[in-house]
Amino acid sequence: MPEQSQSVHEARTAAAEAPPAGGVSRRALLGTAGATGLVLGAAGAGVGYAAAPAQATPLSSVGSDRAMFHGKHQPGITEGLQARGHLVAFDLAAGAGRTEAAALLRRWSTTAERLMAGEPMTQDDTDVARDAGPSSLTVTFGFGNSFFARTGLEKQRPSALDPLPDFSSDHLDRSRSNGDLWVQIGADDALVAFHALRAIQKDAGSAAKVRWQMNGFNRAQGATAHPMTARNLMGQLDGTRNPKPTDSDFDQRIFVPSSGSSDPAWMANGSYAVVRRIRMLLDDWEKLSVAAQENVIGRKKSNGAPLTGGTETTAMDLDKARADGEYVVPINAHARITRPDQNGGAAIVRRPFSYHDGIDADGTPDAGLLFVCWQADPLRGFVPLQRKLDRGDALSQYIRHEASGLFAVPGGAAAGEYVGQRLLEG
Repeated sequence: MPEQSQSVHEARTAAAEAPPAGGVSRRALLGTAGATGLVLGAAGAGVGYAAAPAQATPLSSVGSDRAMFHGKHQPGITEGLQARGHLVAFDLAAGAGRTEAAALLRRWSTTAERLMAGEPMTQDDTDVARDAGPSSLTVTFGFGNSFFARTGLEKQRPSALDPLPDFSSDHLDRSRSNGDLWVQIGADDALVAFHALRAIQKDAGSAAKVRWQMNGFNRAQGATAHPMTARNLMGQLDGTRNPKPTDSDFDQRIFVPSSGSSDPAWMANGSYAVVRRIRMLLDDWEKLSVAAQENVIGRKKSNGAPLTGGTETTAMDLDKARADGEYVVPINAHARITRPDQNGGAAIVRRPFSYHDGIDADGTPDAGLLFVCWQADPLRGFVPLQRKLDRGDALSQYIRHEASGLFAVPGGAAAGEYVGQRLLEG
């Protein structure tokens, strides 16, 4: 969870635990949606899972939640999912190089630090977020493959940033894929998120122009009676087994180590983000019976439990068969295909946003998932999982991958540094 100042933390704790006249605390009455997103792409109900549900908080304290800009890792990777998000990629302007990129990352880092603290921009603030607190705002920065040639830093480009291979399920719009620079913005308030997006765009000035931009959302805090895994636009509970920062092998799977790695030194404590726009073919999906949908996923729609029985967190029994000899969890079920023990232990942290971009002329909704997953090496995380899904995932006929990107996200900036400084000034 995002760090908070002691005073904010104490205020939230007091507000949450003070019982009303009836004797029941608001913490007991109000919950928050799980920070999850569907098992799509290389994300599985058992492998790439979305971030863990955030703690229950009173609605009045949502705006006071604050994530820290400076730290070992950049914000926006391990925090719980926010209610609103924007993903945006930039290309450096013609003639802009390393010097301009360094100045831009310095501006962006200054702006991100201020906005994440709930402060306005230093100049020309739009006042969009004037009345709101930090609202768990996070701003995360990454570099695309093309950035290194544009800035003369080819020797510093990580081999893990090689372009992703083609997959049979791809129907990619190249104009909405990749980019020199990538920014992920998330917040628990839509206006706070938009305010940050506008500030980042204005800060780009003449140094870079927007290549593509996508908007997403998740369930808002306090929308459920108790903390729980959220549902995606297919109605499925999503993110049941997301790797947790408390897992003993979490860091080695998700973050580049500070030493002993083949990655360049500037990537220490960083991670790699795979970004995919995955359209859900909801008209086709919604024609299926609930039982048929459960067979596609391998889990109960009502509570996320495996079809072999138990609760949401019960281990799936892949060998359990019905009386007719068929597996209870179908051989091509999404949850079976994507389990870590079926993929050499490959795992990713998924931290996506749902999206809805309107309705096509024929009445088809343009809706789905802005899939974002994190790993220490995409060649050992996303790629092998997606290749296996390509070979027979039952879910594949109900989704379509329409855009893609891979970005190197450096470690967090120390106090007095800007993100990427060790690359751009090394």
